[in-house]
Amino acid sequence: MSRHSYTYKALNSLVGKAIHRYGMIEDGDRIAVGLSGGKDSLTLLWALAERQKRVPVHYDLFPVYVDPGFPGGFSDELAETCRQLGAKLTIDRTDHGIVAHSAVNRENPCFLCARLRRKRLFEIADGLGCTKLALGHNKDDVIETFFLNICYAGETSTMVPRQELFNGRFIVIRPLAMVDEKRIRHFAKALQFPPFTNPCPSAGTTKRSEIKAMLEGLYRTNRKIKGNIYRAMSHVKMDYLLK
Repeated sequence: MSRHSYTYKALNSLVGKAIHRYGMIEDGDRIAVGLSGGKDSLTLLWALAERQKRVPVHYDLFPVYVDPGFPGGFSDELAETCRQLGAKLTIDRTDHGIVAHSAVNRENPCFLCARLRRKRLFEIADGLGCTKLALGHNKDDVIETFFLNICYAGETSTMVPRQELFNGRFIVIRPLAMVDEKRIRHFAKALQFPPFTNPCPSAGTTKRSEIKAMLEGLYRTNRKIKGNIYRAMSHVKMDYLLK
């Protein structure tokens, strides 16, 4: 078995496990796939497109990229990458990133930009006749969000693999929720995905980056810590929490 085949088999097993456990995809689904240009969302699109060819469940994919408007963007190059993967990319060119980093914004720039992007993704998905939106958040993202919410929001919560919104009108799915970022990194390298550089001036300087660095320090001390944290989020003893 080639390295490429082994890498995909391991990743696909985890993607399939998440899809089945949380009932993410049903026959006849029209699924918008939110792309960022990063390894996670490209891996997500590739994995879902590959599954289309092998599973008895029929679904259609509609990749979408909301361009934040920074100079040095890569919309056209991303569209070509999607074409090579057999998908047509819908590009929405906005000024969300520019506005979020301007003097008129009184909020955290990342918070506002993400909120505007998510709103547009739902609007575009609706226009495409999609009722599901697939996002490329991985296992590390789920854990990091858990700690972000504890440290900066004062609540015990995280992003979930399947989430119904707007009274069930839309469903957000995260098929990579059980996949480690490291595995995705190796997969993207094996497939030689183009390294799109994020032009955002806040890239790498967010609170998420700080949480990631803290967790990586913990993981180096004991390789079981990441798995224990992930399992702890579904093994909650309510009687031993403050009320």
